[in-house]
Amino acid sequence: MKKVKLHNPFKPQVINEKKLREHLALERTKLANERTLLAYIRASLYLLVGGIALLQIKEYPRLHWIGYSSLVICVLFMIIGIWRYILLERKLKNLLLPDEKE
Repeated sequence: MKKVKLHNPFKPQVINEKKLREHLALERTKLANERTLLAYIRASLYLLVGGIALLQIKEYPRLHWIGYSSLVICVLFMIIGIWRYILLERKLKNLLLPDEKE
């Protein structure tokens, strides 16, 4: 089996290709988790801006309930996004821990 040396300025290590592929797959999953969190934040900000805009319309007071519900959904999106990020981050942390010495 071919050995591959990873570049790590603090602790250089040599691992085989299978471990390298697993490590890179976990890193891709971690980056996807961060992208998902950013998507939740972006959607939450859109709802916030839309809700505030609907509350600013004075000619149509019946639309205010949509503005308030948009603000509530905005907070829910933010909470759900952060909660899902933390859950997956904890699961990945257990997978990314170095193996015990054999």
